[in-house]
Amino acid sequence: MSSPLMLLTSFSNLTQLTPYLICFLIFLLLLEQISYITKKRFIPGPSLVLPFIGNAIPLVRDPTKFWDLQSTLSKSTPLGFSANYIIGNFIVFIRDTELSHKVFSNVRPNAFHLVGHPFGKKLFGEHNLIYMMGQEHKNLRRRIAPNFTPKALSTYTSLQQIIILKHLKSWVQKAQHSIPIRVLARDMNLETSQTVFVGPYLGLKARERFERDYFLFNVGLMKLPIDFPGTAFRNARLAVDRLAGTLATCTAMSKAKMEKGEEPSCLIDFWMQDTLREIDEAKVNGVTSPPFSTNAEIGGYLFDFLFAAQDASTSSLLWAVALLDAHPEVLAKVREEVAGIWSPESDKLITAEQLREMKYTQAVAREVIRYRPPATLVPHIAAEDFPLTESYTIPKGTIVFPSAFESSFQGFTEPNRFDPDRFSEERQEDQIFKRNFLAFGAGPHQCVGQRYALNHLVLFIAMFTTLIDFKRERTDGCDEINYVPTICPKDDCMVFLSKRCTRYPTFPGVDQLVN
Repeated sequence: MSSPLMLLTSFSNLTQLTPYLICFLIFLLLLEQISYITKKRFIPGPSLVLPFIGNAIPLVRDPTKFWDLQSTLSKSTPLGFSANYIIGNFIVFIRDTELSHKVFSNVRPNAFHLVGHPFGKKLFGEHNLIYMMGQEHKNLRRRIAPNFTPKALSTYTSLQQIIILKHLKSWVQKAQHSIPIRVLARDMNLETSQTVFVGPYLGLKARERFERDYFLFNVGLMKLPIDFPGTAFRNARLAVDRLAGTLATCTAMSKAKMEKGEEPSCLIDFWMQDTLREIDEAKVNGVTSPPFSTNAEIGGYLFDFLFAAQDASTSSLLWAVALLDAHPEVLAKVREEVAGIWSPESDKLITAEQLREMKYTQAVAREVIRYRPPATLVPHIAAEDFPLTESYTIPKGTIVFPSAFESSFQGFTEPNRFDPDRFSEERQEDQIFKRNFLAFGAGPHQCVGQRYALNHLVLFIAMFTTLIDFKRERTDGCDEINYVPTICPKDDCMVFLSKRCTRYPTFPGVDQLVN
């Protein structure tokens, strides 16, 4: 048992050490500031930063204000980029289009690694599609290609319309007064993604669990990476594991169906049809099974697709509603075009050919994505020191944020104006300023499903404007940008909704298409 004398001696020793501990702590803090200033050099950014956390609190508290400040700093000099510091990480924000392309085109082991999220590897795991590069990445993208052929996209188009109609009808039923549609659009997109990607392989109870896990994942995306039991980040990480496991089970079921020679009815079927052919060829030739063909691997890649399709698409749908309401002349032209091609009373699904005929509606969709690119920033990590310009080298370990949003407002004619005609066959700004349209990325990791995403937005615009009358409930700041984690209107797009058509179309059930 410790005597009072021994306790007093221990306390005295600790007291004697306190000045040394304080000096050591001050030394570490000073070292951190020197490291930041050395990396920052002459580029615009905060002169000093809070120890360790840097500007993480302003980022979490108000992401819009934080990134607006980075944009302002990057415009303050001809450099086109700026610096900051977040939780021990030096960051560089890039607004200049050509410098963004330089990052996108140098995703390789000794240059930049795409991370998708500042703490993505902790959240998604080490083996996701976004972390792959080189020949391995090319081989996987080649195997993914059959998922987005015209035949496959046509199959998805039918499923998309059935889910969109189901949800639009429920939106109107709920709209006794103005309602925010962000969560409604997110739920619609989640059901669409589930149905398009894994069709009949996800039962009702599995879908409910899937939706709960995806909610936990979404919450964790916006939290600090505190990986302790009960934290939002830990819950999100565990939810990702369960989601990938569920999708792996769906993969196994699809393989069994495709082995019987049945017709593909969803994305995983098209994928497994081609994968099984490669597995059979490997057996005939006496070689090992092709890479990227196990259920677990494919389940993980399917989750990547889900993540890419879900939140980005929700963002675009909300901005489409907001921008069409703000531009009645554009809305009138969309309605006129769609009415000349498709009628709800026909009870027929919009065909792929009809979708291609909707030239103006497609231009509106592309302008929505240009004007409000959903994934505004694409985080990369510098694996080595990288010469960004002749005068500045990005230090190894820096998190680099090329801004698709900033590029969207460079080059184009009157870029701050919402103008779908810029994508007309006469003006062709999509070709003239192609390098500035970075909403789907660029380089080896350019979005492989961009045609699917555009089809979904065009179908939504065509059906929403034809079937529903809508009006925004305008309040101060309602159209300000909010990060959730993709961007959406600050008010979550509050609208009054009512039925516009004489009657809703009667479409076949999903089960008739996927079984």
